[in-house]
Order: sequence, then structure tokens, then C-alpha cells
Amino acid sequence: MTPISRSGAGRRNIAALICGALAAGGLAAAGVAALEPGVAAASSHREAPLISGTPQYDNTDLYAFVSPDKPDTTTIVANWIPFEEPAGGPNFYQFADDAQYDLHIDNNGDALDDFIFRYTFSTQIKNKKTFLYNTGPVTSLTDPDLNITQSYDIELIKLKKGKKVSETKVADDIPAAPSDVGDASMPDYAKLRSQAIYKTSNGGATFAGQADDPFFADLRVFDLLYGGNLSEVGNDTLKGYNVNTIALQVPNDLIRQSKSRPTVGIYSTTQRKNAKGYYTQVSRLGNPLVNEVVNPQKDKDKFNASEPKDDAQFLKNVTEPEIPKLIESIYKIKAPAEPRNDLVSVFLTGVKDLNTLQPYATPSEMLRLNTSIKPAAHPKRLGVLDGDTAGFPNGRRLTDDVIDEALQVMEGELVGSKNDLGDAVDKNDKGFEKYFPYVAEPTSGSRGPLAKGTTSGSDVKNQLGDALQPAGSSSGTDNMMLIVASAASGVAGVLLIGAGVAWWRRRMTHRPY
Repeated sequence: MTPISRSGAGRRNIAALICGALAAGGLAAAGVAALEPGVAAASSHREAPLISGTPQYDNTDLYAFVSPDKPDTTTIVANWIPFEEPAGGPNFYQFADDAQYDLHIDNNGDALDDFIFRYTFSTQIKNKKTFLYNTGPVTSLTDPDLNITQSYDIELIKLKKGKKVSETKVADDIPAAPSDVGDASMPDYAKLRSQAIYKTSNGGATFAGQADDPFFADLRVFDLLYGGNLSEVGNDTLKGYNVNTIALQVPNDLIRQSKSRPTVGIYSTTQRKNAKGYYTQVSRLGNPLVNEVVNPQKDKDKFNASEPKDDAQFLKNVTEPEIPKLIESIYKIKAPAEPRNDLVSVFLTGVKDLNTLQPYATPSEMLRLNTSIKPAAHPKRLGVLDGDTAGFPNGRRLTDDVIDEALQVMEGELVGSKNDLGDAVDKNDKGFEKYFPYVAEPTSGSRGPLAKGTTSGSDVKNQLGDALQPAGSSSGTDNMMLIVASAASGVAGVLLIGAGVAWWRRRMTHRPY
């Protein structure tokens, strides 16, 4: 675990928010209890039994933040397909053609959608007689050598009290960035990405395609909380893996009620078309880690199929969380007293005087972003816990260390149990970009050692002996000696077998019967 340096000013700045969180938590618990639980129809990485088997529909993470370079806009980043191995061909990673990928906005706190931005994809294959994703080096998104491509449409659905009132296509047939197959296939991937950024008519932007997974964490937390003795921390187990990203930048004034009512609730879902042609919700994501470590096994699939207005059915999972009890049983750190109304504020209502619409907010699980709070010039990874009100749980930035924040809040940071718990992974392995879509470029399929004696781009056609060995192995001379020795042994073996066959035939010819 890494100690956390926090200034006294940061502590003082957060004091009022802590008090507000507790007050809001009490109100929220009472409000949720009054809701009627809804019946669920049949985020995070592999967080529920059903969705873990269908990664194209698995929403891994959701981010929402005021754009640092365009503070009059909000950027939403949602990711799908966990643990993409960069060299995982020949069938690389695509959005599903039979899915609706939705970004939901609730701008009045009633737990009902006011806007939905819906992304739908279609796949095109130029040559179905080859197994290749690309048939030569790809230099543009329209390159004929890019054999498999995807494009998408965006529809803006406006609703009132959860009922659709209009539907408008705001983008049509936009090309998605491909998977980064490798340096030989895509020598300038940055150019391909730039071609996949599309400016919308209202001053926003959209992007869809592969990216480095921005979530950073040591997932050995699942080995009985970091190995049972804190020996399994400090390794970003998501390093080197990619995801498929949808990023949308929209004007603040489009999605919020007004400048005086600046907070919006945001969550994402995936709907999959079933055999009867109807769409069924199979994944849902708002705050990080909720369905991963807050909901128990019995509720995970139910949560993925549910709507925020029905979140009363999951209240107990928040007010009586399992994580603090596990920590107490393994590390003997006493769990905070229940019910945990402080967690209700973080996950279900927003924090008073920060990002809630109290007393009007209906408790429901989603990210909440106050769009009037300007981006921090120097973001702090612990966000609001360290006095940086532009960070989590006020939305979620790519740099926010939500694992450390969640652990500290779970262990009672907001109710007086000060702690510096964390997983010793404080930032992503790749730096984020300064401009939209902000996520880092994907790790290339070319990663790994080159053949011995070669450099990137060199011709190894006449270096067969060396090319057969990975970098760092024995010398080319030793390699050739091995090849010659192997060949000689092979010839000797053939001669020996031939002599044996001849002896057997002679013996059979002279048998007395």
C-alpha cells in the first residue's frame, strides 16, 4: 500500500462536503426505502456471469468529465470488450452489429432518461475469400487493403418522464478506427485514429474504435484481497490490454437543464437483439466497481438488466457492503458501522453541495457530474477526497484513481475513519492525450521482441538462421551449427532405418517356412 500525501487545505476543503454527504445519505436512504422495487428483465470487466461470456456487449468502464481543453463541453467515454490481446488475430475486435450502445443522460434527478445517444454499428468485408483483417499496409480508413471495416450511426433520442418524444439521426455512416494489427500492417496508426474523429454540427465530436484500456488497477484484489498479506499489490494487471472505445463530446448546454441546474446523471447500457428481433438490455454501468464488488452474485445479472428507477432493490448492497467485512476478517481492520448512508450519497444521490439535485434527486446508481465546475489545472488522482472537486465522485476523469478512492471510502473515510488504503497502482501505464478523445492509442499487435539481429523495418529474408530465434537467444553461428547438426542427425537416422529394413527383408527371404 502506498501512503497518500494530502494537504491540510485539501482536508479542510472537503470537510463541508463530508457533512453534506452524511446529511444527503440519510435523506437518500429514506427516499430509496419509499420506492417500489421494479421487476428486472433478463460494468466493469467480466463482472457478471452472463455478460462475461459475451465480451462484445460487456461495458467495462464509464467516464464523464468537463472537457479540459473545451470547458463548455462534457466528454463521455465508455468502453467495451475487456482484456483485448493486441495480437489477437486473425479475428480482431469489433463492435457487435446486433447491439445498441447507449449513453443515457438524466438532467433533472428523477432517475428517468432525458436524452439517449445511441450508437449502432455495421461491418463491411471487402474480400471474403481471405482470412486476413488487412491484405496489405493500411494508410487510411478508406484504404482498399483494410479488408474489414466498421461504420456507425448516432441517434439522439429525447424523452420526457422516460417516454420518447423525438428521435434524430445526428451522425451517419461514420468510420470507426480499426484494431491496431501491428507496425507492418498499420505503419501510422495515429493517422488512422485522427481520421476516425468526427466533428458534429452542434460543436461536439465523436470517436469509436480501439484504445488502450484507461482503467489501471491491480486485479489481484480478487486473490482474497491482495494475497491475504498485501504482497500482491503494485502491478497494473491491465497494462498492455486494449478496449473498444466510444467517446462523445457534447455542449454542456445541450444536456443540462440550465446553468443554475448544472448537474447531470450519466450511465451507459448495451442492448442485444434476441432471436425474435427485439432488443434486450444485457449490460449497465454508472459508477465504477458497483456491479463488480458491491453487488453479490445473486444480483449481478439482474443489475445489468435493470433501470436506475428500480434501484431500491439493490439498496442493501450499498448500505451493508461486503468489502469492509472482508477486510476486517483478513486484516482485522474494524469495518465502519452500518447502515452506510455515506455510501448512499456517493453511489445513489450525489454529494450535497457538489453534484446532487437534493431534495429532488431520486436515488439511483449513475455517475453524476456538475458541469459548472471547471477542470482542474493540476488534477489530483484522489479527486474530491483530496480537495479536487472536478474529480470522482463528481463524474470520473481518466486519471482518477477510483480503486484507492473506493477502498478508502468503503473503509469509512467520509465517516471519520481516515485511511490511506490503495493498491499501489497510481496511474495508467500510458499517458492520456490532451485533446479529444483523450484516451491513449491502443497497444500495437507488434509488441514483443524482434527476431535476433534485426531492427524494426529491416529485411530478414536473407537472415533465416537469426530470424528463427527471438532476441536474446544464442548467436547466429550457434543457430546455424544447430541446424547443420540437426540435418546431419536426420540423414543418419534415415540411413539407419534403411539398413534395418534391408536386414529384415533378407531375413524374411531365408526363413525355412
